[in-house]
Amino acid sequence: MNINLFNWFEQHHNYAYSFLRIFVGGALFMRGLLFISDPHKLTQLAGSEQFFWMYSYIAIVHLVGGLLLVIGLFTRLAALIQIPILLGAVFFVHLSKGFLASGQSLELSVLVLFLLIGFFLFGPGDLSFDMKRNKK
Repeated sequence: MNINLFNWFEQHHNYAYSFLRIFVGGALFMRGLLFISDPHKLTQLAGSEQFFWMYSYIAIVHLVGGLLLVIGLFTRLAALIQIPILLGAVFFVHLSKGFLASGQSLELSVLVLFLLIGFFLFGPGDLSFDMKRNKK
């Protein structure tokens, strides 16, 4: 049985893009669950209780936006609403700690930020409700 896997992957590369979107959405959803399950973590990240409302907002956006990214519904909007949050994470939370810090690091935040920008610019990929809606 002669199967050329490279040809199959070349013909289905949009699936890899969709799986990446699903993974990032799931990770953001899980981050939102983590923030909601441990509100003290939010206050610790904020450095002050006066910013607690903002981090509650961030948790909700991660939950809703992450779920939308997973299913590929309103993908560009879901990515767009998360981009300012990731910009804040990069420039206000992680940049001062630098690269190779312990915990959720600058590298991971920058990677997620760039992926979200890509999802906003290029859309959801083939495995999404957005693509199914557009084909009707």
